[in-house]
Amino acid sequence: MDTFTVLEGIAAPLRTINVDTDAIIPKQYLKTIKRTGLGKGLFAEKRFRDDGSENPDFVLNKPAYREAKILVAGDNFGCGSSREHAPWALLDYGIRAVISTSFGDIFYNNCFKNGILPIKVSPEDLEKLFDDAERGANARLTIDLAKQEIRGPDGGVIRFDVDPHRKHCLLNGLDDIGLTLEKQSRITSFEQQAREQRPWA
Repeated sequence: MDTFTVLEGIAAPLRTINVDTDAIIPKQYLKTIKRTGLGKGLFAEKRFRDDGSENPDFVLNKPAYREAKILVAGDNFGCGSSREHAPWALLDYGIRAVISTSFGDIFYNNCFKNGILPIKVSPEDLEKLFDDAERGANARLTIDLAKQEIRGPDGGVIRFDVDPHRKHCLLNGLDDIGLTLEKQSRITSFEQQAREQRPWA
């Protein structure tokens, strides 16, 4: 998993509330267990028309937001089913952080496990970030995970909270497998002792 330290980039505003995981990545894209290639399906039913052409009204299709790395979203983002493909699709598209007032619990947890930082802010701070994002490509946000700060284009700073363990994992690029491998020497030592104590096993 890639580390997450400081992220600077364009923030796309998605004011819709209750965006569920089926909207993030529709069910027809769930046939794969690979984490790559899902970016094309991100918000597919909103990004594309029935004939396959782009919907110019959808935010990620607008020229100012095609290279967005941050999503500023309405309340309760990522609700609905538990599909892990939702953070996979965001990450494959290039989104490394999502900012909202609230998230679906399973989606929130899955983000951390896949290298995406979900940030909870107050409604007042979210509105300020929407204002920043709606200024387009010239209004870049900077997210500093170590300092737990979001810096706006005008120098304003919004602080956010994050669980210390999850912060450690993102800063060091540790998913569940990476966390286990950190204890590899202890695991190896335990297995060696077990073989010595129970050679018949």
